[in-house]
Amino acid sequence: MSLMRSQEELQAWLRLTLEPGVGPVTARQLLAVFGLPEQVFAASVGQLMKYLPQKLALQLAAEPEPDIQGLIQKTFEWLARPGHYILTLADPLYPKALFDTHDPPVLLYVDGRPEVLAMPTIAMVGARNATMGGCDNARAFAKYLAGQGWCVVSGLAHGIDAAAHEGALQAPAGSGSTIAVMGTGINRLYPAANKNLALRIREQGALVSELPLDTPAVVHQFPRRNRIVAGLSKGVLVVEAAKQSGSLITARLAGEMGREVFAIPGSIHSPLSRGCHALIRQGAKLVETAMDIQEELAGIPANKLTADTGIERVVGKGRGKGTGTITDQTDGFVPDPEQCRLLERMGFEPLSLDELVSDLRIGVSEVSSQLLALELAAYIVRLNDGRYQRVR
Repeated sequence: MSLMRSQEELQAWLRLTLEPGVGPVTARQLLAVFGLPEQVFAASVGQLMKYLPQKLALQLAAEPEPDIQGLIQKTFEWLARPGHYILTLADPLYPKALFDTHDPPVLLYVDGRPEVLAMPTIAMVGARNATMGGCDNARAFAKYLAGQGWCVVSGLAHGIDAAAHEGALQAPAGSGSTIAVMGTGINRLYPAANKNLALRIREQGALVSELPLDTPAVVHQFPRRNRIVAGLSKGVLVVEAAKQSGSLITARLAGEMGREVFAIPGSIHSPLSRGCHALIRQGAKLVETAMDIQEELAGIPANKLTADTGIERVVGKGRGKGTGTITDQTDGFVPDPEQCRLLERMGFEPLSLDELVSDLRIGVSEVSSQLLALELAAYIVRLNDGRYQRVR
C-alpha cells in the first residue's frame, strides 16, 4: 500500500534517493529550488547546471539507468504487500519531530503501523554487550514508559536496544508502542538473530529505514541511523555505554537537536558505566527510575500519570550480570535485623560468599541461609560468576 497520490510521483521520489551522487543534502536543495521530484527530473540540463556539476546535471536529465529502474520496480513490488509504506517529506504522516531536524531523510520505508510515528517518542540506547542488569533496566524502563503512552524507539541491535523493544512490547495493549530504526534496507534484518523480535515489532509498532531495499549492514550507515533515532524522540535515555560508544553519538546528536538526554548511573568499576557517567558530567540528567523521565517530560504523553501507577524502580549499580529490576512492592517480606545488617554491608557492589563470611564473621551456613531468603524476596541476585549483588 502506498500513501502517495500517484505511481509517477513515487517513482520520482525513489529515483531522487537512488541516483549516485545525489545525497540527502543535495536532494533537499533540489527540492527547495524545483519543488517536487518530478519537477527536478523535468528540468533542463541548463537549469540543473545552475546548482549541480555538469556530469550530475546530464545524469538527472536523462532516463534512469537500468539498475535504478530495476530497484524502483522491486520497491513497488515490496510496497504492494500488506503493512508496507513509504513516507516522503511531502506526506502528512511523515513524523514532524524528524521533519524539524536539520537533516531529515528524504523518505522513510516503513514496515508495520506508520501511525506510531506520530506518537510522543522516547529513545533508549546502550551497549550491545550489555550486562543482564542493564538489559533488565532497559526492559523495565521501556515497559513503564510504553504503559504511560510513550513510543520507545531504538536500533534493533543486540543488548540494550533489543531489551528496550522487548520491554515496550510487554506494556498493556493499546498504551505505547515501539519503533526499530534500521541501519540496513527495510528488507534486510540485522542482526538476523533478532528476526522474531522484528516480526513482533512490525505487528505492534514499526520497522523504519531510510536506506534502499537490499542495503546490507555497513558500519558508516549506523551513525546516520542514530540521527533518526535521536530526531524522532523527545529525549534519549542511555542505559549502559562504554566511554567510546555509538550510543554516545546518539546522545550527542540528541543534545544538538535540543532533545533531553538521560543516563542511568552504574558501578564505578564497570566499563559499561563510564559512558553514562561521562554524559552525566556533561549535563545529562541522572535517572534512577522511569518516573524521573516521566516527570522531566511531564505533559507530553497521552496517558495521565497518577500517584498509584505501581511504577517500577530500577537500580543499575552493579558491574556483574545480574538482574537490576525491582518494584516498590515488597510482597509482605520484611528483612529481619541480621538480614538488614547483611544488606547494609553488601552495598550495591557484587560480593562473593567468602567475602561476606569474612566481613560479617559468621558461619557459611548462616550467611547462605540469609542470602537465599533475600534472593527469594528479590532483594539480591546471584550473578553468573557466583557472586551476589544487592538490587533493593
